Order: sequence, then structure tokens, then C-alpha cells
Amino acid sequence: MGCKCTGSKTWTFSDPAIDPALLEDTLVAYSGVRGSLIPILQKAQDAYGYLPVDLLAYIAHRTGVKPAKVMGVVTLYTQVRTKPVGKNLILLCQGTACHVNGSADIEDAIRDYLGVQEGEISEGGLFTYNNVACLGCCSLAPVIMIGDKFYGNLTKESVTDVLSQIEQREEAAQ
Repeated sequence: MGCKCTGSKTWTFSDPAIDPALLEDTLVAYSGVRGSLIPILQKAQDAYGYLPVDLLAYIAHRTGVKPAKVMGVVTLYTQVRTKPVGKNLILLCQGTACHVNGSADIEDAIRDYLGVQEGEISEGGLFTYNNVACLGCCSLAPVIMIGDKFYGNLTKESVTDVLSQIEQREEAAQ
């Protein structure tokens, strides 16, 4: 998490889309507030879609939180992303119930349909899938979550139908 600032503390970011001004109100609102790191990270991720390492260094600098602590929080919580993701983030449950009910087959179907590996962005930027330890929907196993919607009791066929429907909705909206 090396600092990419100059002596005058003018920050530059590897992603030109990162405008620190978008985070300014949040940083001011939480200035000096103990325990505010997670809400700041959430607001930053909402603003930028992900949290690149140089932005994390900036947040550490602005909040006075040690960079190691910022990274500790980031690596602890799976909802925090340090890489860009597609417009629709698919969370594929790999918990015990999902595993024994075929989550590996669901992952194969997702990978084949999207033509990407876990964490990669599909062509056109529409999808990224990530495996997660548990979504807490064991009665729906195997299950995925896209946005705030759960899709359960999946088969290879039904998961590709879900992805196809989302793709068609996105194309119609354009």
C-alpha cells in the first residue's frame, strides 16, 4: 500500500475514474469518529464500485488509521472488493449444503456460460462471479445471489436460464 502522493499530498490513483472528491463528504462526516472505518469503506465502494489499493492508502492517510489495519478489515470482509467487477456480481454459495447439493456443477455452468474464471469480468462487463463460504440459505441449496436477489434449488439448466434472462433484460434496457 505504498503512497502515490507527491510532497504536497496531491494524490494520484492508478484508476483515473477514482475521484477522491466523491469521498470527501464521507471523510469529513466521519472525521474523528471511532469505529468509522467500515462505513467509510462501504461508502467508498458504493462510489467507485471497488477499493483499489491506492484508494485504501488514501483512506488510511485521511483517517489516521494504519494501512495494515485498513487492509486487515478489507481482507476480513468478503463484501469488500479490491478489483473491479461486472455490473452484476454473482455470489455462488459453497457452503456445506450447497456443496453436497451440486454447487460445483453450478459453478461449471456459470463458468461455461460466461466464459470466465472466478473473479473475472465477462465480455461486455455484465457479470463477475465469486465463490462465497455461505449465503445463509441452506434450504435453497444450491443457491446464488445476484444483487439483492437469491436464486435457489439451481440446476445447470436453471442457472443458465437466470443468466440469460438478466442478459436479455440488460440488452432491452440499452
